[in-house]
Amino acid sequence: MDDPTETAEPADDVDAAVATIAEHDAQVASHEARNVVVAGFYDIIIRIGWIFKTESVIMPAFLDQVAGAGWLRGLLPVVNRFGMSIPPTFYAPRLRRMPVKKGSLALWTLMMAIVFLTLAGVWYHFGEQPPSWMALAFLTLYATFSSAHGINQLSYSTVQGKLLTAASRGRLMSWSLPVGATLAVVFAWWLMGRWLSEPDGGFVWIFGFTGICFVLGSGLALLMREPPDRAGDKHALAPQSWFSAVTVLRHDANFRRFAYVAMLSSTTVILFPHYQALARQRLGLSHENLMIWVVVQNLAVGVFGLVIGRIVHRRGERLAVRLAIFGTALAPATAVWIASLEPHVAREWFWVVFIPIGMTPISQKTMQGYTLEASPQHDHPRYLSTLSLAQAVPFLLSPLVGWLVDRFGFESVLLTGSALLIVGAMMTWRIAEPRDQHVGHASRAP
Repeated sequence: MDDPTETAEPADDVDAAVATIAEHDAQVASHEARNVVVAGFYDIIIRIGWIFKTESVIMPAFLDQVAGAGWLRGLLPVVNRFGMSIPPTFYAPRLRRMPVKKGSLALWTLMMAIVFLTLAGVWYHFGEQPPSWMALAFLTLYATFSSAHGINQLSYSTVQGKLLTAASRGRLMSWSLPVGATLAVVFAWWLMGRWLSEPDGGFVWIFGFTGICFVLGSGLALLMREPPDRAGDKHALAPQSWFSAVTVLRHDANFRRFAYVAMLSSTTVILFPHYQALARQRLGLSHENLMIWVVVQNLAVGVFGLVIGRIVHRRGERLAVRLAIFGTALAPATAVWIASLEPHVAREWFWVVFIPIGMTPISQKTMQGYTLEASPQHDHPRYLSTLSLAQAVPFLLSPLVGWLVDRFGFESVLLTGSALLIVGAMMTWRIAEPRDQHVGHASRAP
C-alpha cells in the first residue's frame, strides 16, 4: 500500500511556500509608507545634485569649453545611452538573483558620486588651461558615470517595483518631483550663478556639489526596509543569461510595440547638446544664461511631475507616457521658432525652450513605470534592461546628428526630431494599459 505521507508532503511544501509568500507580501505592505518617504527623500537629494549636471545644459557647455566641435558634442548622447543601456543588460541577471536589492542601489549611487568628485578634482588642477587630453578624460569619466547611472536606475526601478504599489509610485512622483525641483532651483539660484561666473566656469564647485548630493543619496538608499525576495517564488532566484532579455521582444507583442515608442522617445535626448549650442552660436548667449535655463527646466519638472504623477495614480501609465512624449516634442519646434525671431527678442525669450525639455525626465519615469506594470515582478530587471536597450538604438546616430547640425544648420535637424517624437507619442495608442483587466502583468497594482 502507498504511504499516505508521500502525497501529504508536497502539499505541505506548497502550503509552506504560500505562507512564506503571504508573509513576505505582508512585510512589504507594512513598510510601504516608510519606503515611500525614504524614496521621496532619495529622489529629492538626487534632483538637487542633478540640476548642477543637467544633460541639456551643463554637460555640453563643459565639453564645449574643453573642445567645441559639433561632432564631439554629438558623442555625449552616445556615451550616455551606451552606459545607460549595455552595462545594465549584463547586470540585470545578477540583480535579479539578489535577495535584497537596496544595497545595489546604494553602491551604484555612490559610484556616481565618485565620478563627479574625481572630475571636480581633475578640473581643480587643470581647469584654467585644460590640456589637449581633457576632452578624452571627460568623455571617459562621463562614460563611467553613465554606466553607474544606468545600473543605478535599473536598481532603483526594481526596488520600487518590489516595495511600492503602482498607485504609490504615482503618489511618489506627484510630491517628490515638485519638492525636489523646487529645492534644486533654490540651490541653483543661490550657488550656480556665482560659480559659473568664475574664470574656469566654476565646474570644480558644480561637480563637487553634485558628488556630495549623490553621497547623501547613497546613504538614504540604505534606510529603505526591504525583506528578502520571496522564498516561495521559484522564479525570483532562477538563473538567467544576459542575452535572454531579447526574448522579451520576441514573446511579448505589447512590449515590442512599446519598445518602438521608447526608441522614438530617445530623440529628445539626442537633441539635448544642441540647444545651448544654438543659443550661443546663433544668438550670442553666454555661460551666464545657463543658470536661468536649468532653473526653468527644473521648475517645469516640478510642475509636470505634480500633474503627471496624479495622472499615473488615477489613469495609469499609458496616458502619462503619451502626454510626456507629446510635451518633449514641443521643445525642438519651440527652439526653431524662437531662434527665428529678431535677435534681441530671441535672446530674451530663449529660456522658454527649457519648459518642454522639463518633460524629458518625466517621460523616462513614466516609461519605467509602464514597464514595471506591464511585466511580472520577478522579471522586472529583464524588462527594464530591455527598455534601456530599445532606448539606446537611436543614439548610434547621435554623432551623425551633430555633423548634420554643422552641415545643414539647426532648423532641419530640430524639426525632424520634433516630428519623430510626435510619431512616438501617437504610437502609444497601439499599446495596452497595464491596469486594464485584460493585461495580466500589472505588478502589485491595487
